[in-house]
Amino acid sequence: MDVGELLSFKPTPTPKRPNEDELEDSDDEANRSTKTRRLNKSTAERFAANRILPKEPIITDKEREDILKFVETEATEGEVLDETAVKKLVLNFEKKALKNREMRIKFPDQPEKFMESEIDLFEALQDLSAVATVPDQYPLLVELKCINSLLELLSHDNTDVSTKVVHLLQELTDVDILHESEEGAEELINALAEAECPALLLHNLARLDEQVPDERDAVHNTLGIIENITEFRPELCIEVAKQGFIQWILKRLKMKVPFDGNKLYATEILSILLQNTPENRKLLGDLDGIDVLLQQLAFYKRHDPSGAEEQEAMENMFDSLCCALMEPLNRDRFLRGEGLQLMNLMLREKKMSRNGSLKVLDHALAGPDGRDNCNKFVDILGLRTVFPLFMKTPKRKRLLTVDQHEEHVVSIISSMLRNCQGSQRQRLLAKFTENDHEKVDRLLELHFKYMDKVDRTEKEMEQEAENLDDDAQYLKRLSGGLFTLQLIDRIILEVCTAGPPTIKQRVQRVLSLRGGSLKIIRHVMREYAGNLGDAGSEEWRQQEQQHILQLVDKF
Repeated sequence: MDVGELLSFKPTPTPKRPNEDELEDSDDEANRSTKTRRLNKSTAERFAANRILPKEPIITDKEREDILKFVETEATEGEVLDETAVKKLVLNFEKKALKNREMRIKFPDQPEKFMESEIDLFEALQDLSAVATVPDQYPLLVELKCINSLLELLSHDNTDVSTKVVHLLQELTDVDILHESEEGAEELINALAEAECPALLLHNLARLDEQVPDERDAVHNTLGIIENITEFRPELCIEVAKQGFIQWILKRLKMKVPFDGNKLYATEILSILLQNTPENRKLLGDLDGIDVLLQQLAFYKRHDPSGAEEQEAMENMFDSLCCALMEPLNRDRFLRGEGLQLMNLMLREKKMSRNGSLKVLDHALAGPDGRDNCNKFVDILGLRTVFPLFMKTPKRKRLLTVDQHEEHVVSIISSMLRNCQGSQRQRLLAKFTENDHEKVDRLLELHFKYMDKVDRTEKEMEQEAENLDDDAQYLKRLSGGLFTLQLIDRIILEVCTAGPPTIKQRVQRVLSLRGGSLKIIRHVMREYAGNLGDAGSEEWRQQEQQHILQLVDKF
C-alpha cells in the first residue's frame, strides 16, 4: 500500500447540523419547498441504495512501523528561528517602527500619508511573535534593546499598535514558554522589571475602551502579563502594586458595567497580589479597598452569582478580603465598615455567599487582633447565626466540604471564647447549657469524629513509612484532622472551666459512655500549647501558652 495514499485518506464527512440562521432561512422557505422535499427524498433514497461506502483500509504492523518512522524522521517544515533569523526580525521591526515615527512627525495631520507605514509596523509585530516559540533567543531580544522598543510602543497614538504589543508581550511571557528556558526567562523578566513594565501597561490601560472588542482583549492580555510575571517571580507582586495596579483593579471593580471575563480576571489578579505580600495588604487598606470589596460583595447577600465565572469572581473577592484581614489595621477598617453585619446577614440569607462569609468571619475574629470584632459580633446577635451552623452543617448551596465548614465554625467559636469579655463572654457560655446541653453533646460528637480521623492519618503515616522529620509529621497530622480537633478540645476546656459545673459533668458522662477520657483531651491540648506557631507577638504567644496550660491543670 502506498503510504502517501494512506496519509491522505479522509473518511466520508458526516452531515453538518444546521445552525440557527439556517433554521430561520428554512422557516422562510417552508411554503415553497414541499414539492422540492418530495423530489429530494426520492432522489436520496435512490442514492442511498446505490452508494457503496468505502472500506476502511487495513494496516499491517510493518506498514504502521513505516508510517511512524516516516513521521519521526520527517524534517519540520519552515525556517528554524536561529540567532540570524531573530536578528533579521528585530532589524525589520526597528526599521518599520522608525519609519512610522518619522512619517507621523512629518505628516501629523495627514493619516493617509503614515497609514501604510503603520500597517507595515503592525505586520512586523506580527512576525516578531514567532520569537515566542524560542525562549532560548530571549537574551538576544534584550541585548538588541527590542524589549525597550516594544514597551515604547505601548504609548503609540494608534491603540491598534499598542494592543498588538500587549498581545505580543503576553505571548512572550507565557509561563509554559518561560519554563522552557530558565536563562531566557530571567533575562526577559529582568528587562521588563527594569523598564517598569507594569507602569507602562497601566498607562496604556487608562486609554482603552472595553466596548471595543480588540481593546477589551488587550485589557485581558494586560492582566495576563501581570499574572505571568508574578507567577514566575512572586517578589514582583510588590512592584506591580506600587506602580498602581491595585488602584486600577479597585476602580475596575467599581465600574457599573455588566459582569464579564475582565472583571473575573481583575479579581484573580487582586487575590494573587495579596496572597503572600503583607505590604500589598496594607496598601489595599490605605486605598479603601476593604470598603470597595464589601460594597462589591454586598450584592451577593440576596442574589446568587448568575454563572460559574461570576461565582469564581465572588470567591476571589472573599479570598482577597480574607488575605487583607491578616493585616491588623484592616480588622479595624472591616469593623468600622460594618463588615461583621454584612457577613452575619449573608449567613442568615442562606445564599451561596454564606460559604465565603464564614471564611471571612473566621479571619476577622481570629488571634489577638480579633478582640473588638469578637465582642461586636456577639452584640449584633451573631451567636444566633453561628450556633445553628455549629449544630448542623447545611447541605444546600454549600461550596465548602463538611470538614472545611466544621473547621471554620469551630474556629469562630474558639476565637470568641478566647477574645470575648464581660457580658459577651457570659452570653457565649450560656449557649452551652441551653436545651439540655445539646451543644456540649455536639462538641463531643465532633471530638470523637476528629479523633478517628487523626488515628487514621497516623496509621497511614506508619504504613507509608516516609522519612519525615517531626515538623513534617506534625503538619501532616494537622491537615489530617488534628487542627480541628485542637480547636474542639480548646472549646471543651474553656466551657468546662469557665461555665457552670453541669457542663463538665455532661462531658465526663459522655466520655465514659463512649470510651473516651479526659486524659486524651489534656494530651491534645499540651501538644497544641507547645506548637502555637508564629501568629501574633512573642508576648501574646507566651500568654496564650500559659493560658492553655492553666486550663489543662484546672481541667
